[in-house]
Amino acid sequence: MNILAAFIFFTRLPFWKIKEVPAECFKHVVPYWPLAGWLTGGIMAGTLWLAGQILPISIAWGMAVIARLLVTGCLHEDGLADFLDGFGGATTRERTLAIMKDSHIGSYGVIGLIIYFLLLSQLSFLPLHLLCILVFCGDCWSKFCASQLINYLPYARKEEDSKAKVIYNRMNWHELLTAFICGLLPLIVLLPVKLWAATLFPLLTFVLLCRLMKRRLQGYTGDCCGAAFLLCELSFYIGSVILIMN
Repeated sequence: MNILAAFIFFTRLPFWKIKEVPAECFKHVVPYWPLAGWLTGGIMAGTLWLAGQILPISIAWGMAVIARLLVTGCLHEDGLADFLDGFGGATTRERTLAIMKDSHIGSYGVIGLIIYFLLLSQLSFLPLHLLCILVFCGDCWSKFCASQLINYLPYARKEEDSKAKVIYNRMNWHELLTAFICGLLPLIVLLPVKLWAATLFPLLTFVLLCRLMKRRLQGYTGDCCGAAFLLCELSFYIGSVILIMN
């Protein structure tokens, strides 16, 4: 039931039609975020591969990005925009949380998303098969890295102030192991050994973001999780490009 809740929460696909999920299960969805990455990353890689057979890689890559945006309902991108608005437009904990909760996007969020997608678009120079591998591995591993926020930081708001109206429970050892395996397995099976060092970039990004959130918010929010995922994933891509070019 927790796995089904994760697919309902992290995608906009009609998994809710399969079975009604108790509200309590949504407190345990984060350990299965990397598993949901198998679906979202797989859809993204599959779209890229199929479109790349008949279209230039640059267009196929754009279609793949759009496919994930549709599947996730821009869940993570919304979090990144709110995160950038809050941390860019405020200096105090209270003001940062207030800005992040505001549904209106500000200049920091707009500029941040533009820069994010511009950097993402530069990956289209990579060979199609390698880009497909990076897409799938990056999605799963980066979601594992970002998921550790709930283990290292407390939730920064009260439950009634949460956008999702839920506070995630910290992982037990079984859930942590499940998340780790789901994040790591695609790397072991698919990623060329030469690029394994790229997995360190999301870990470093996570540590830096975790320190920033602890200093500013003394905790994390759902927006922080979405932002952490996208920034960890972007750092994985950048690390991979560095290794490929050298």
